[in-house]
Amino acid sequence: MTSKERAYLRGLANSIDAIFQIGKGGISDNLITQLSDALEARELIKISVLETAPANAKLLGNEIANLTNSILVQTVGNKITLYRARKKDSKIVFPK
Repeated sequence: MTSKERAYLRGLANSIDAIFQIGKGGISDNLITQLSDALEARELIKISVLETAPANAKLLGNEIANLTNSILVQTVGNKITLYRARKKDSKIVFPK
């Protein structure tokens, strides 16, 4: 992914709210399944990491991106933004 594509996704992510929270339970198989389903439906999602989480947002973001086959767009504070293109009919079209 190029830096321009990543910047475009960051701009799109500004207007969306976090739809998942990671707390003291950390990352579970159920959470990964739900995140994968949400990525397939929305393509771009934001996750909030609570203070009780077992690791910081950057570490959790990298791990989740690997487990869901997605791209870690950014981590800002306690927020993680992930992107994964839909298998068919992708909604997000990158500018040329």
